Amino acid sequence: MTINHRIVLASRPQGSVSIANFRLEGHVVAAPGEGEVLVRVRFLSLDPYMRMRLNDVKSYAAPQALDAVMVGGTVGEVVSSRNPRFSPGDAVVGPGGWQEYHVSDGKALRKVGRSLPLEVYLGPAGMPGVTAWHGIKNIIAPKSGETVVVSAAAGAVGSVAGQLAKAAGARVVGVAGGAAKCRHAVEVLGFDACVDYRGDLTSQLAAATPDGIDGIFENVGGAVMDAAMRRVNVFARIALCGLVSGGYDAQPMPIADATLLLTQRVTLKGFILSDHADIFPAALAELAAMVGSGALRWHCTVAKGIAAAPGAFIGMLGGANLGKQLVDLG
Repeated sequence: MTINHRIVLASRPQGSVSIANFRLEGHVVAAPGEGEVLVRVRFLSLDPYMRMRLNDVKSYAAPQALDAVMVGGTVGEVVSSRNPRFSPGDAVVGPGGWQEYHVSDGKALRKVGRSLPLEVYLGPAGMPGVTAWHGIKNIIAPKSGETVVVSAAAGAVGSVAGQLAKAAGARVVGVAGGAAKCRHAVEVLGFDACVDYRGDLTSQLAAATPDGIDGIFENVGGAVMDAAMRRVNVFARIALCGLVSGGYDAQPMPIADATLLLTQRVTLKGFILSDHADIFPAALAELAAMVGSGALRWHCTVAKGIAAAPGAFIGMLGGANLGKQLVDLG
């Protein structure tokens, strides 16, 4: 008898997320029914959007249900199958959640190859990579010689967004928390510059963007976004991907000077990746090829074991991770 260890939402956060909001459970692994597959999870993805789903508020996705397995992307291997599309041993990506095993009807599973490390399919060649791809390619669309600023530059999405903008010929300036992350953005990811938001952001951005800013890939919001907006050129484009500085706690996040949107004729477009399912095939193919060739550099922060997921999630929300935050389930 095999036990499936899983994390469920025990209570909704009142303010900051705590370990007490989660509960570790163990249940006997279910056998797949007709048309289903049983998947052993190898890696679990932790992402900022999960914080918003912990609130019982109206949003673009349904709230995380209490006493139910935490939602989340996973990559794993098919253990047994009663679905003709899948065979034991197949590597698959899907919404398996915070657990060691999951049963699926196969509709949300995608087979992936083994020429790349499996964790890549939850990072640069997965949802975070496609998020960056859409924001850079379809919203900012940088031209050679333009300047693009990327907040949360050392994170899973920002690290890819900056490299894609650089490949398009832009000058790329990251915003990150701390000297180590800024060094990583410049020395490893190839950004032209990176500024530490914990310092004097206004003067640092002015020095790093002498010709102003033509594109902003925004993951943070708040003071970081306000500082970048003060440097925008006419007809700048802002891809609004996230607002993590507000913790996704349903509190208002005003823009300091909305007048700039008018006077500089700025295009500001918020986007949710689930609205753009049509781009996935092309984006995933391009991103996987870039990872395989070494043109796209990536990094993961990995916690070990299902019990570590809540702590790793809280750490990620506080910026403790470098690159993609994963949980290795073995």
